Amino acid sequence: MLKPTRRQLFAASGALAMPQDVLDRNQAPPERKRLQGNWTPEKLAAALTARAGWKHFPVAADRDSWGKVPEAVRARCLADAEAALNQAWPVLPASLYLEYQRSGDRARFERPYRERRARLEYLAIAECIEYKGRFLDEIANGVWAICEESTWCLPAHISAQKAGVNLPDTSEPIVDLFAADTGSLLAWIWFLLKPALDKVSKVILPRIEREVRARVLAPYAQREDFWWMGLDPGLRRAMNNWNPWINSNCLTCILLMCDEPERSRLVHKVLRSVDRFIDSYHEDGGCDEGPGYWNHAGGSLFENLELLYSASGGKIDFYSMPLVAEIGRYIYRAHIGNQWYTNFADASERAHPQGDLIHRYGVRIKDEAMQAHGAYVVSLDARPLDSASSIDRKISAIFNWDRLRQTPPNAPLVRDVFLPQSHFFAARRRAGSLEGFYIAAQGGHNNESHNHNDVGNFILFLDGEPVLIDIGVETYTAKTFSSRRYEIWTMQSAWHNCPTINGVMQGAGRRFEATAVSAAADDNKAVFKLNLERAYPAEAGVRSWTRTLTLDRGRDNVSLEDRWALERPSLVEFSFITNRQVTASPGVITIGGRAKLVHDAGLEAVIDLKTVDDARLRPVWGMQIARVRLTRKEAPAAGAAVFRIERV
Repeated sequence: MLKPTRRQLFAASGALAMPQDVLDRNQAPPERKRLQGNWTPEKLAAALTARAGWKHFPVAADRDSWGKVPEAVRARCLADAEAALNQAWPVLPASLYLEYQRSGDRARFERPYRERRARLEYLAIAECIEYKGRFLDEIANGVWAICEESTWCLPAHISAQKAGVNLPDTSEPIVDLFAADTGSLLAWIWFLLKPALDKVSKVILPRIEREVRARVLAPYAQREDFWWMGLDPGLRRAMNNWNPWINSNCLTCILLMCDEPERSRLVHKVLRSVDRFIDSYHEDGGCDEGPGYWNHAGGSLFENLELLYSASGGKIDFYSMPLVAEIGRYIYRAHIGNQWYTNFADASERAHPQGDLIHRYGVRIKDEAMQAHGAYVVSLDARPLDSASSIDRKISAIFNWDRLRQTPPNAPLVRDVFLPQSHFFAARRRAGSLEGFYIAAQGGHNNESHNHNDVGNFILFLDGEPVLIDIGVETYTAKTFSSRRYEIWTMQSAWHNCPTINGVMQGAGRRFEATAVSAAADDNKAVFKLNLERAYPAEAGVRSWTRTLTLDRGRDNVSLEDRWALERPSLVEFSFITNRQVTASPGVITIGGRAKLVHDAGLEAVIDLKTVDDARLRPVWGMQIARVRLTRKEAPAAGAAVFRIERV
């Protein structure tokens, strides 16, 4: 154990913090009104720039601004748009919309749906850059096709309508992630290309405005019962990425298309709603959805704040709020190295955060490490604009291009991270280096957003490459977000680096949680400790279960100790998941020829091989995943198991 005189609880910022219970997503968090504050609709009206005078982006007719787009960016944008010219627009028949209801398949509808919008983005940006009218007819075709859609809501989200999962009821527009995304896309095109589109037809601009008003602005103004708003007392719960993502797109439509007093009244509603998202965060800024969702959790929060800052000429400024900064910093604190990020919950371990977004966030909160990380992410991407997931993010990246390129790319590779309220821990041998072992672990509970039953799970890397992994999630289907979620193998604790006790896996629900979560670090060691007994149902017969993970920086190894008290001698099984080839010999499991897991020779080793055929998992992990099960068939009622992972 570490000597008390050298031990300290730590956060990545260096501030002392004591562990607290993690958030209960079944219950509404306390209301703090941090954004609303004193911002009444009247004060907002006084602070906001009039709609006609607000220029978040230069319009296409501003040739001085668009003419300064760097040549490399210009060439890429034009090439992408040229590839989209003269192609038939994908069709979206009713039978394709019904595919989700009939089979649970999301992808067959979503692929052509997304293709329409991606092509329209390419065309609109290219026309802004070139401004010769070459792309206008195809822009009109894309706009018209999207305006003709019966709904902009995806089949997987249409259950919010009274008709349930079926064809969309056009009399009840549903605002989901992608309806709001579509509204924002069309609103930006309406703003950027007004004179040019008017020359094509005087009908296009009024059509866009009418559809955006009917499908986004009217339901946003009239309803408070969409769960993601967090405004209906009967539906109050902790928020996830849906809240800031949808609100940022609705805010775009409000600022571009609404006049006073409607404008300030709806902006105030955005503040009320986004406050519910901020209330759902701990002060340490941890994202329980994982870094794969940061783009549309913390990243979309930034977009809301940036739109408000821009539309008020800097008068509405929330960037000095400590929690806003902590939410931003999470993305580099969860970075392992290269394209690898910790991926607890549904996130992928090979995440694709948007580097320009990270950089601009870092500029606003004056965090040089975050700016450098954003530049580093961009440096890894052969097509960085493609990672920007919306037209406003792409245009922002275009006009931030030169400033970002002036920022030396660098991954901070923080040595020690402990987010005490979020129960997230990570440690590496040395700051700024991939050399040696890296571990990350979590506590939490089994009702987090995008939850897996994985309390006490951990991952382990060596020299920047995975050794023990969190598998992540397969391609989403109807089953993923149904009552049968935990029938899916990737969601089960037995397919995480967790114990199975008396044949019983962890339970699903808020009450299945970690307790007594703590961490300590110094130059020699980093230690993470938690209790797991509450993570298991009563039939597991667990009285206590303490898990301790230790990174020994000097010896460059990792140890895991599980110490338990059971109601009776029981079958105890320890799972270790890897995408590497494994071989077993007495007391040793060799993983990928580079690391070895040393264990009590009294444990029986069984290796389960799982063929990976899912399109989301295979590019990350390859063709096969192995689960090493180390089993003690009749473990004593009080006992312990110690494992050590070291280089071969």
